[in-house]
Amino acid sequence: VSAQEEILSDGRFSCVARDPRFWEMPEKERKVKIDKRFRAMFHDKKFKLRYTVDKRGRPVNYTSTENLRKFYALSESDSDLSEGDSKELTAKKKKKKKAKGKGEGDS
Repeated sequence: VSAQEEILSDGRFSCVARDPRFWEMPEKERKVKIDKRFRAMFHDKKFKLRYTVDKRGRPVNYTSTENLRKFYALSESDSDLSEGDSKELTAKKKKKKKAKGKGEGDS
């Protein structure tokens, strides 16, 4: 019997297992959803800080962008749109360049 099961079997703490205040937060609700206007914060150098020590003075080697990815996520609709938008934009740019090239050759 593990210590967790032993605690839950105790009558004084049995309500903890049924109380939603003590349930673990679901993975998809854990991160704050942000839209595509703020997606630059994941790769922009202005948002990146390199830490050498943690808050207790222990040496660490990580950046603030890891924390951003830990706490924030692009909303599903915006992440789908952002991928689609980037593909559409590149396709439109190619079409415009081809159209300009043909128009200049005719005149």
